[in-house]
Amino acid sequence: MEILRPGSDLARILKDTVADLLVACEDGPAAQDTSGASYLDYPDYEDDEDADLHESDEVRAAVAQLDLPGLRLHRLGLRAPLGPECEADLLAAMSELVGFDPEPGVYCLAPLPAPTDPNRTAVVRAAQRIAQIYGLPVLRYRCLEFSVVADSA
Repeated sequence: MEILRPGSDLARILKDTVADLLVACEDGPAAQDTSGASYLDYPDYEDDEDADLHESDEVRAAVAQLDLPGLRLHRLGLRAPLGPECEADLLAAMSELVGFDPEPGVYCLAPLPAPTDPNRTAVVRAAQRIAQIYGLPVLRYRCLEFSVVADSA
């Protein structure tokens, strides 16, 4: 997850801000029946049938160790693989976070596009649509998946 990478551009941008971060996760193989394929895990949302809850707890614990007191983490579980078919779920979840009438100063934060990565393409397209629908400015962050970060020890 990008926010946990050493030297993360995303963590740098989120420092000293109040932010809701939506994490889109692949929860399992694609299914023929797509009804109920996603859920939004708000802090007060509990789903006893969530088989991946331990992973979510580990991510939440790791994010809690970062110096980002204004960050609220939300998890959206989607069927694997992520792609164009998950854009409607991403839009719905982002709309919930943005709200009906966003206050001034609300931005949509999205990764830089990567045309060869279908997962990121789906997220970027959904973010662009949300920004267009709500008239929000888009702030982009770099992903470091291919960067080499020096060991700080």
